[in-house]
Amino acid sequence: MKINRRNFVIRLLTGATGIFGLLVLDGFWFEKYIISWTEYDISGREDQKIKSIQITDMHLDEIKTFHHAIALRINKEQPDVLFITGDAINYNSRLPLLSNFLGLIDHSIYKVAILGNVEYSGNVDIQALKKVYHDNNGELLVNENCSLKKGKRTLNIIGLDDYIGGNADFYKAAKNVDKSLETIVLNHCPGYRDDIERINRRLGTKIKLILSGHTHGGQITFFGKILYTPGGSGRYVKGWYESKETKMYVSKGIGTSVIPVRFGARAEASIFYI
Repeated sequence: MKINRRNFVIRLLTGATGIFGLLVLDGFWFEKYIISWTEYDISGREDQKIKSIQITDMHLDEIKTFHHAIALRINKEQPDVLFITGDAINYNSRLPLLSNFLGLIDHSIYKVAILGNVEYSGNVDIQALKKVYHDNNGELLVNENCSLKKGKRTLNIIGLDDYIGGNADFYKAAKNVDKSLETIVLNHCPGYRDDIERINRRLGTKIKLILSGHTHGGQITFFGKILYTPGGSGRYVKGWYESKETKMYVSKGIGTSVIPVRFGARAEASIFYI
């Protein structure tokens, strides 16, 4: 069929508009709100696996339908522990929102959280934040540690202060941990991982896994090219990073910052069998 110039231009514009519309739909909706649930078994064992879920970088500004869906999935999975690795809220005024979100999650699920840089930049009241977690069967670790017991297994959990806004101190956080036990390290900014390894050469803590966030997976990428990562990211962007000393997972997280768009960096929550 012969196409005149006018019809050709109309088809071209229609096609371009359609493609643009799909890109907008992907960036403003699909990659933000349809959470990718990743699952990894790093236990190396068949019995007494400890099931954990990591969520990070929620940047809660309001509780939306997808937050309810996340809570429902967590309740369905019934993990032994829920790790919240920083940037849960941007401002002190959002504390009630965080409490409401945590209230959607089964109270019996133990929660361990750390701080991110936005809790500092937003002047969040740390003591009030600790109370919110405490009231929801959780605790906020700031260069501190705790233990998690399941059956005959016990894990150390080390929670670091934020690398940018706070004063991350692995030496202080690992003080008095049982060095015979496997250890999970919660570390918001992945750029601090190199310091963790350096310090741990002296301490000898048995680090099983480091969980980080902060980068949003780049948040907006094109054809795999990362346009920007925030300070404190170091050379890390997303996914697994392994060395002879540690294994680290950098989550793309759930929320967004600055621009409410994700492209090539779909939001995620992760299940780890430890």
